Amino acid sequence: MPIKSFVLFLALSSVITFTGASDNSDSPIKIDPTSTFGVWQGWGTSLAWWANQFGHREDLADLFFTDKYVQINGNFSSNPGLNLNIVRYNAGACSYNSFGGKQMVKSPRIPHFKQIDSYWLDWASQDPNSGSWNWTVDEPQRVAMLNAKKRGANYFELFSNSPPWWMLQNLNPSGASNGGNNLSPSHYRDHAIYMATIAKEAIKRWNITFTSVEAFNEPLGGWWKASGTQEGCHFDDGPQSSVLPMLREEMDKRGITSIPVASSDENTYDSALKTWNSFSPDVKKKVSKVNVHGYQQYFGNRKGLYQATKGKSLWNSEFGDGDASGFVMAGCLLLDLNQLHPTAWVYWQLIDGGGWGLIAGNVAKATLGRFNTKYYVLAQFSRHIRQGFRIIGVSGDQYQRTVAAYEPVKGVLVIITLNQGPARSYLYDLSAFKSVDQKVEVWTTVIRDGSKLYEKGTSNTQNKVFKAMIEEKTIQTFQFSAKQ
Repeated sequence: MPIKSFVLFLALSSVITFTGASDNSDSPIKIDPTSTFGVWQGWGTSLAWWANQFGHREDLADLFFTDKYVQINGNFSSNPGLNLNIVRYNAGACSYNSFGGKQMVKSPRIPHFKQIDSYWLDWASQDPNSGSWNWTVDEPQRVAMLNAKKRGANYFELFSNSPPWWMLQNLNPSGASNGGNNLSPSHYRDHAIYMATIAKEAIKRWNITFTSVEAFNEPLGGWWKASGTQEGCHFDDGPQSSVLPMLREEMDKRGITSIPVASSDENTYDSALKTWNSFSPDVKKKVSKVNVHGYQQYFGNRKGLYQATKGKSLWNSEFGDGDASGFVMAGCLLLDLNQLHPTAWVYWQLIDGGGWGLIAGNVAKATLGRFNTKYYVLAQFSRHIRQGFRIIGVSGDQYQRTVAAYEPVKGVLVIITLNQGPARSYLYDLSAFKSVDQKVEVWTTVIRDGSKLYEKGTSNTQNKVFKAMIEEKTIQTFQFSAKQ
């Protein structure tokens, strides 16, 4: 997560006006199962900070990685599980040992829970069985990953916020003093070795096979500075182009040739497109998966990035914002699904302060607060658009606040619509399906005041047409039995 994202969120929240919000017409929204955008791989979270503090909690693992209803902290009301199946595991950069007269330089502003332990302690040996490596550190985050796997998570991405401190020019894993490149060129390959070694050792030590490895996090960001509040490291396009082939080489040397290299987790769609276009054809061949973060929110060239990276797997690998209601998140997510066409979507920190977490919590003190309404907004997506669904074509919703997904084997159709303005009716044309059952299951989250969090009801179709009245600032999910 970028330090400047909170400022961006406040600015966007104050200026966004949704054109057409007062349109109460019944213009039909046509659902087209013949137009598809790949097989949906799932929903997920990055571990890192929240898992560093809460990783041992089985109840949170149930809540996040199953679809069961779960009680948290003895709350009398149960909450619907998010059914996440993607875990992003953070390879840490911090250790407190001294070696060769050097030791880590710590930012005065970084809290301890944001310092993730490094497995590689010093440069004396590349052998993972030597004393230069410590495989017992970072237990809470690792336990969180294993708990997720026990509950069915099946995508595991290894990612780095910063290389280990001793590889850095100033020995500070929060960034360079000026926010510029901080990985020493003499350690480019060491960073690749670090990531490849963790991926290899995870198989035999933890029975985890990472499904992708990412060496960077928002590398073009200029906010990764020595006085920062988290781990981070700036990489210009050139250093990225140097490290990526090395990462592929080091993974291949260790026999993990089938694990894809991902890149580059840039902060915005526009910077992701810039970085991708800077890579040579040879570097692009090394990258099987393109990751991008959603901090540009309503703006940015999503369509351009989708077109430029066709043939590669494309994820929105990190989104977060400070709006506790979920209104901003829902609008941005729907733009992602309609324009970026990712096959997976990942929320940054499930537990965080204020509106940033789906659950508000004091991560430093490891205490939980309220469930923000945005928790239930994400549940509308993650509980219904499941792994294996296809995101299908939608036309007639000019503001792109509707998404549809279809699972052809079981014949399950899901439509999700966000009404950003006053209450209005929506008309859905389902005539492209051979048959549609009359009964419709409906789930409602009233974002404007949280009066309905995840309320279930039923409705009916008539002659492959479905009409729904959606309240002001409300998101609804409609689930049908349908045959193509």
